[in-house]
Amino acid sequence: MRVSLNWLKEFVEIDRTPAELAEMLTMAGLEVEGLEHKAHNLSDCKVCRILDIKPHPRADRLSICQVDAGKETVSVVCGATNMRKGDFVPLAPPGTTLPDGMLIKESTIRGELSHGMLLAEDEMDLTDDHTGIMILPDKLTPGQPLTEAMDLEDWILEITLTPNRIDCASVLGIAREIGALTRKKVTIPEVSFEEGDRAIEDLAEVNVLDSNGCPRYTAGLIDTVTIGPSPFWMRYRLYTSGVRSINNVVDITNYVLMEFGQPLHAFDYHRLGESKIVVKRAEQGQTFITLDEQTRELDDQTLMICDGKREVAIAGIMGGLNSEITEDSTAVLIESAYFNPTMIRRSSKKLSLSTEASYRFERGIDIEGTDLALRRSLQLMQQLAGGTIAKGVIDCYPNPWSAPHISLRSDRANTILGTHVAMPDMIEYLSALQMDVKKIDHNNIEVSPPSFRVDITREADLVEEIARLIGYDNIPVTLPPIRPAEEDSTELSLRARLKNMLVGMGFTEIITYSFISPKSADILKAGQNSNLRSFVKLLNPLTQDQSVMRTSLIPGLLSTVRLNSLRGQNDLRIFEWGKIYIKGEEELPQEKQVLAVLITGMGSSQEWYQKRREADFFDIKGVAENILEELGIEKTEFKRNNPKEGFDPNEYARIFSSGFGIGVIGKVAKEVIEGYGLEKSAYIVEIYIETLFPLISRVKKFTPLAKFPSVRRDISIILNRSIESAMLINIVKEIGKDLVESVKIFDIYQGKQIIPQEKALALGINYRSKERTLTDEEVNEIHEEVIREIRRQTGGRLREGPKNGNP
Repeated sequence: MRVSLNWLKEFVEIDRTPAELAEMLTMAGLEVEGLEHKAHNLSDCKVCRILDIKPHPRADRLSICQVDAGKETVSVVCGATNMRKGDFVPLAPPGTTLPDGMLIKESTIRGELSHGMLLAEDEMDLTDDHTGIMILPDKLTPGQPLTEAMDLEDWILEITLTPNRIDCASVLGIAREIGALTRKKVTIPEVSFEEGDRAIEDLAEVNVLDSNGCPRYTAGLIDTVTIGPSPFWMRYRLYTSGVRSINNVVDITNYVLMEFGQPLHAFDYHRLGESKIVVKRAEQGQTFITLDEQTRELDDQTLMICDGKREVAIAGIMGGLNSEITEDSTAVLIESAYFNPTMIRRSSKKLSLSTEASYRFERGIDIEGTDLALRRSLQLMQQLAGGTIAKGVIDCYPNPWSAPHISLRSDRANTILGTHVAMPDMIEYLSALQMDVKKIDHNNIEVSPPSFRVDITREADLVEEIARLIGYDNIPVTLPPIRPAEEDSTELSLRARLKNMLVGMGFTEIITYSFISPKSADILKAGQNSNLRSFVKLLNPLTQDQSVMRTSLIPGLLSTVRLNSLRGQNDLRIFEWGKIYIKGEEELPQEKQVLAVLITGMGSSQEWYQKRREADFFDIKGVAENILEELGIEKTEFKRNNPKEGFDPNEYARIFSSGFGIGVIGKVAKEVIEGYGLEKSAYIVEIYIETLFPLISRVKKFTPLAKFPSVRRDISIILNRSIESAMLINIVKEIGKDLVESVKIFDIYQGKQIIPQEKALALGINYRSKERTLTDEEVNEIHEEVIREIRRQTGGRLREGPKNGNP
């Protein structure tokens, strides 16, 4: 918002420099982004009086003006035609630099010497008017500096407002802030005018059929007005505020908008059917042509201003072509109303139509200020456009506003701010903001904010106001109390821990949208009662492909793989930590944290020390084991049962620990891969963080170095393919107990030397005692028992080949 310093000074006394004022407002929460010094570069321009005008002898469209510049009379060649003999106009003598950087020189134009340039308003950056030379008041003195004669020099403050401070979207609002900060009185212009004999009720009628959409509607009427250009002082202020001048009546509505923050609308009274205003909802699907000549399609939630026959404006947003003020208008009905902020915001967004009026209405204006703004506009119209004002105003206000009562505890305010502000000072601060303050006891006060402070609704808002008037820079800086360092076991630290580990393993973290397509469940072949179909639907989705909350991270991972595949990146290691949302019987969905890791493409590249190979199930299984090992999760099992939707049942397992299901792992089903337009296989592990979290070991265990040697024994056994290696490892650990230091599968064979339904596994077992050196007899006895138990439980047979013993 652009605010004139000279305009502000008409409301409140300001004894600070523009820079100091900007700093003060910024530290009070009204950020001043820029300061613009207006007209300071016009110091060389002078007032001159035209003594004579003669046609240029060699140019039909030029004239030669003899002007009195004070100390001398000079000739100036000019192309404008609006000036007359005796007019006072601005002169830029040779050596003047105009705001656009143009340097004025003494020059010869078609053989005639021109001593400078007569100026239009836009050439001095005073308005955007270039219809002719600026005509000055005729009581000025030739040779007088222009900026001094017209009081042009000004400072413009560019202020950024937060959405809750709509009360500051006006000169009066900023003046109130300055008055509160400097303890100066704010003066509102006196409003008075002469009224005619006829009452407005005899001339116009207002019916508000939707009092929820329009809690207050006031209207005034002025007749026999003359439509014309606004005076320079008004056009200058509107221009510096960023508003284009149209005509005197429309300019007055914009002027009052910038002055008081109250949007107004002027209707051509004689174009209103039945001299009536009706406020009601639009009909679904009806159309309306607005002032910008665009046809708008409306719905039944759009509030309309109608006359007795048709719609004439979209309430709070924009008027219509059928009732606009024209050069032929002679009577004006002025609307000053308060519209429901939610309704205006909804309509503005739906119509993609934002205006200065809708900006204010949708944030909530001062419902008690509509009458003052209306009377101010009537006063200015009578002064600048003439006419007779109808007696009285129409005011439809069925439920008058009443001030809320908010309790404030002084000790609570000081606790929040970290200050020691006394209660009398708090009362002074709040009173300076025009709040009604009543002391209840030594600690409590009751505060009633004024009607223009729609953002003050609770105790915390009052505390913020106290902080603003103290000055944020005057509140002492304190450090929060720090607890003794403890092991951080929060979910946040767990996320950072696993993220660092996965990045170290060559994975890249991705972040995908929480919104997905409902078709994702179809691609994953989810059953009708599956949690994958328990979607939370969005009320206002961006697209159909983002219309539901995700129930799995897998669609996001596979979509990322597809996006990279289209760009030639087929070898990926990615992971995502995020929430899934499962709709249940309760109002709010279940939110679950999940870690999902994906591998696709090559498991290892071609190097001199290794062969190129595709990623497989055991790559992703190794990732899962590393994660569980990093977190100290013990007694984990991988069980191939109850396959989850989207996975290949032949390469799949659920992960258990201490009887709890903590995740799933496996190959993505072929039909799912095809559903996402992929060619290469993908392997995924999902870890359920909330189930895993209580199982994480918070205690770091130290294992001392072994004092006694180990003994290695190998087993090569042929058994049915359906038997899992985990079964053999469990048998070894159960029989060997504490003497088994480690057991690993170091070879697997499936080939011509055995039948297709069988496989050969080779296990390497390390035996070690923590108390003594084991003898061969002890090791052999335990090892033979292990072999017998494996053969008994699996039906397998020893494979001929390497003998037992150290390799």
